[in-house]
Amino acid sequence: MDAVTWTRWFGWQTAFDDPATVGLVSAIGGVLAVAGVAIGLLARSGKLSEETREELVQRWGSWCVITVLLVGPILAGAFWTILLALVLGLACYREFARTTGLFREQRISWLVVLSTLALAFASLDNYSRLYLACGPLGVALVVAGTIGTDRPSGFVQRTALGLFGFLLCCFSLGYLGQIAAAPNYRPILLLLLVAVSLNDVFAYLCGKLVGGPKWLPNTSPGKTYAGAVGALVLTTAFVAGVGRFVFAGSPLDHWGRLLTLGLVVSGLGQLGDLVLSSIKRDVGVKDVGRLIPGHGGLLDRFDSLVLVPPAVYHYLALYLGPLGGDQPVRVLTGGG
Repeated sequence: MDAVTWTRWFGWQTAFDDPATVGLVSAIGGVLAVAGVAIGLLARSGKLSEETREELVQRWGSWCVITVLLVGPILAGAFWTILLALVLGLACYREFARTTGLFREQRISWLVVLSTLALAFASLDNYSRLYLACGPLGVALVVAGTIGTDRPSGFVQRTALGLFGFLLCCFSLGYLGQIAAAPNYRPILLLLLVAVSLNDVFAYLCGKLVGGPKWLPNTSPGKTYAGAVGALVLTTAFVAGVGRFVFAGSPLDHWGRLLTLGLVVSGLGQLGDLVLSSIKRDVGVKDVGRLIPGHGGLLDRFDSLVLVPPAVYHYLALYLGPLGGDQPVRVLTGGG
């Protein structure tokens, strides 16, 4: 392994070389600190009931832990970022499988795990063509494995569930590892994660402040047209504004292109939330897990992210060229 690959994988020493990374990490830490102080002051003033205080403290504590677990690997290096994408994808798939009953089909789940490991290998190898191939190859593997059980009854349902879970959780979230091939992947991923989180906050606040008719009351009763439009406008403005620093000097340093990127992040973020809401309404559950206190499961927390990484990756590649093209490719399979 040459020095370039080693630095890409494990170069934590270069984590704060980009000023945009410094700014985003400082902003994230500052917001969490201010939120913690605000909750404490409100509790001391008696403006919060004990139940509300406990709920807010629980949510704030969970956000602190989530932030460390997400930001830490991104700063540590591309290897740990790809590992993060792998673990997150498989954990979300596990929750999906338990919620839909797919966990009973152990062969399908093991084939999904195998396909997901191949995705992570392709990202580590800096071989984007292999990653793209692992999508349809993983689909073929799951289908072939399902046929091999010689159980035609229920074939369509269990196969469709397995493919849906693989593509939604593992293949899509695995693109976070593909984005890690970019030279300045750290501020890009931090911007993406912050924008997706703010998108949820903006939708909630605009919906509460403006009110108005419900958007899809049978799918997500709390969502309104005002919340959706407000999130679309505010998140797009945020991505475009911060993106001028993240992509400074690159072909993406253009208002029109950054505004389009913001629309993509906000629009697909809201659609991802609605996809999970549809799944939960269909199977009759409130949350798909209980791993994160105050939030539910991982898939409950990251539902707004599941559709975003593939679109962002290909949009960036459209203007920046192949991500990782300036680095050695096929470093594990013997390329050059």
